[in-house]
Amino acid sequence: MKSGFYYVLGLLLVAGASVLSAQSLPGTTPLEAQGDYSATMVSGIDRMALRLIEASRASRKPNRETLKNILGLVDVRLPGVSLESVGDSKNPALLVENDEMMVTRVRWRVLDGVAGEGIHIRPKGRILARVICLPDADTEPEQMVSKLAWLDGCEIIIPALISRAPEFSDSPRLGIKTNVPHREWIYRQSFVFGRHIIGYELQKTLALVDWCKALPDRKRLIVAGYGEGGLLALHAAALDPRIDGALVRGYFGPREGVWAEPIDRNVFGLLRDFGDAEVASLIAPRPLVISNEGFPVVSGPPAASPGRRAIAAPGRVTAPDWASVQAEGEKARRLAPGDWLTVLPAGHLGRDMAVKLLGETAVQEILSQAKPREPMHVAIDVTRQERLVRELGAYSQKLIGLTEAERDQNFWKKLPVANVAEFAKYTAVYRRHLTEEVIGKLPDPNVPMNARSRFLWENDKVRAYEVTLDVWEGVMAWGWLCVPKDIGPDERRPVVVCQHGLEGLPADVFAADPKAQAFGYYQAFALRLAEQGYVTFAPHNPYRGFDAFRTLQRKLNPLSLTLYSVINGQHQRILEWLGSQPFVHREKIAFYGLSYGGKSAMRTPALLPGYCLSICSGDFNEWIRKCVSDEMPMSYLFAPEYEIWEWNLARQANYAEMAALIAPRPFMVERGHRDGVGTDEWVSYEYAKVRRLYDTQGIPARTRIEYFNAGHMIHGVGTFEFLHEHLPVR
Repeated sequence: MKSGFYYVLGLLLVAGASVLSAQSLPGTTPLEAQGDYSATMVSGIDRMALRLIEASRASRKPNRETLKNILGLVDVRLPGVSLESVGDSKNPALLVENDEMMVTRVRWRVLDGVAGEGIHIRPKGRILARVICLPDADTEPEQMVSKLAWLDGCEIIIPALISRAPEFSDSPRLGIKTNVPHREWIYRQSFVFGRHIIGYELQKTLALVDWCKALPDRKRLIVAGYGEGGLLALHAAALDPRIDGALVRGYFGPREGVWAEPIDRNVFGLLRDFGDAEVASLIAPRPLVISNEGFPVVSGPPAASPGRRAIAAPGRVTAPDWASVQAEGEKARRLAPGDWLTVLPAGHLGRDMAVKLLGETAVQEILSQAKPREPMHVAIDVTRQERLVRELGAYSQKLIGLTEAERDQNFWKKLPVANVAEFAKYTAVYRRHLTEEVIGKLPDPNVPMNARSRFLWENDKVRAYEVTLDVWEGVMAWGWLCVPKDIGPDERRPVVVCQHGLEGLPADVFAADPKAQAFGYYQAFALRLAEQGYVTFAPHNPYRGFDAFRTLQRKLNPLSLTLYSVINGQHQRILEWLGSQPFVHREKIAFYGLSYGGKSAMRTPALLPGYCLSICSGDFNEWIRKCVSDEMPMSYLFAPEYEIWEWNLARQANYAEMAALIAPRPFMVERGHRDGVGTDEWVSYEYAKVRRLYDTQGIPARTRIEYFNAGHMIHGVGTFEFLHEHLPVR
């Protein structure tokens, strides 16, 4: 939906206007043209996000329960963990046996349908300690077996992690293949359910802790990891006090730049209470050794080979500088004073560190029985990675139905439909919860509005203006206002806020030339409604610039915020300003959006009661399924919109629940049969819940769905009738 043509045309019309070119709207100061307002808006939000990230350093309050929740450890692990030897004719269970040890392939059940897999090294002599050794994501457990001589005499389990390869990020049934790394593939499917790839792998690690601690000898238990395994070792030790110590290599440093790392490290709310120092502080007083070496080199997602969609999110892993690692360690010591933490430069791991983790007695015995060992060449199980990826994918797909049942139990069955006052009270509480816990809440607009405007163009029926409003420091709202010329001196008209879609501009919803690309989508609906007597306002929502705006989501998520935290704040200010205009009926401001603007039509009026009516065009869907289903070709699982998933949304609201927060205000869906964003069947399935609600409330006329025989576009027939019925001009 890209068209800047009419924006440029507006500028040319300004240059050719005479007296009107100097006019501004009442109560505003003159606005001077300043280039690309869209880019200005996005950069202003970006600077605000970076300021908020920096400010978060001073207010973090780490605790285990918060860490557990934001990492998605919400499922109860299966009891009675046991290590099962597994193998087949190509991958035997027994890999190595000699006088000192047995090395076998093992698996252990973790969740229903989800198992951990890896390598088990069991000494034949006395067991000195137990170690869960977590490799980097791109290192197979078999590759670690010969590198653990310093742990001779310890019982070791080496789990396999989900890798960064894209081989199984696909849908065999649909024939769709992508370049998405496996870790991102599981992230995409789990985030909306309040689960996370990090959480799943921590569940597998902590299941091993369950097994170790259930053994009668109660040996000392250490977690050791590097790269992605270092991340897991750090967080596992922070979460579970049963772990006696941790060694972390290749993962420790300032985390304020997590937005630039691979997206599978995107943890909603992380920086509100945690950097690496805060996570580490939860391990104290148990020993933690940090070694500043072994960082994986990840320069971005895999290149898309022929036949694979290039849709993976950008993200890099680079080694932090030594000074910043030391500073993070010092912060951890200030949070938890004591000698529990050791931070070492590369190459300084040695006997003293082994003593800190394993104890003097164990280390002396290890050294006394150490002897040269021939390298063990252990064949890698090439079938394992597919099992691990498919299992977690299947588990996430199962959550589509389970979270729908959860919403039914926690929302619909508790919704007091018959009592108007109780309904309003209940939805107000739920609205606040959705705002604060899922969408994320920024402070209300907190700078003077500083409304500025300038005349753009006119025809025989309407006059158009460009408007900017300040919202927060450095962040503005911007849009085009179209005012009918026949408004009487004391008359107040209803307003329709006309919202563009992805990569759009305010000018697009006024584009009247049938040859313009924007006309094909928007049918000049803002202009047509204005010519029918409505005041229309076309705000710019900042989902423009591809990575430029998607990176905003990455910067906001670690603060428990989203792009709609910003958008809804901008719309608060827009409602405030529109309501102050002498020609506007402040109680009659409606919202009508297409595509990403339809996404806004669900999230903005649902959370801002100042909108009296909402029309969702080209977006209403069984949204959760649309986000994660591996059986819908139009699923975002197969799309480049890597910012689209909202943390834990599926357990709180689908589109029917959002519509319930709009009720009893009028709500309509506009749906083209050939609109590829969804299917009629799934749209109808989700809308049926909305219609049932309005019917039960005795207000069936306040909701409607119109199907029309076209694609992704504004139809402007039934919706215009709906507006005239519920929001008459006179």
